[in-house]
Amino acid sequence: MIRIVTTKRLARLEAEVRAAVEHARQTSGAANAAFARHARELHAATDRVERAEAATSEVGAFLRRALEQVSASEQELLLKAIEVRRLREELAAEPVDGQALTVLFHYGEPHTVYASREDAHADTSTHGYPADHVWGPRGERSPYECRWSCEAFIYSAASNGFRRACVPSAEPVGGAA
Repeated sequence: MIRIVTTKRLARLEAEVRAAVEHARQTSGAANAAFARHARELHAATDRVERAEAATSEVGAFLRRALEQVSASEQELLLKAIEVRRLREELAAEPVDGQALTVLFHYGEPHTVYASREDAHADTSTHGYPADHVWGPRGERSPYECRWSCEAFIYSAASNGFRRACVPSAEPVGGAA
């Protein structure tokens, strides 16, 4: 088949090609803009995911530290509860005949009561004496002359209370016999 192309038809085809090229250029521009917009949104979403993962990792580490601290606190609380229970039982226990307490005196005045002489001696380091201080008898000196002194008190059921383990000798008052 032979077709005769006229200049008018050729001009119309050229116009259609130009229109098709312009339409393709506009469509390509719109597609490129849409692709760029989607790429920016994908990049922003990836950034948000990475920040969320970092925050999750940080929160996980914080939670682990917090759980370790809670565990340590629970252990400490358990030990303190055991000690409190022991002390309550000790406090609730009736004194036994012959049970001793040690009283720390400061210039003859009672300062602190201890369950044992060793506890009293160990605590005197907080009052200026070394822990290895050798405690000797007060002798004939007045208790008011001694800076720190320790005396034992023993429970006596007959007197319904504690009495000094070493009863001081009776001294005449004002020269009376």
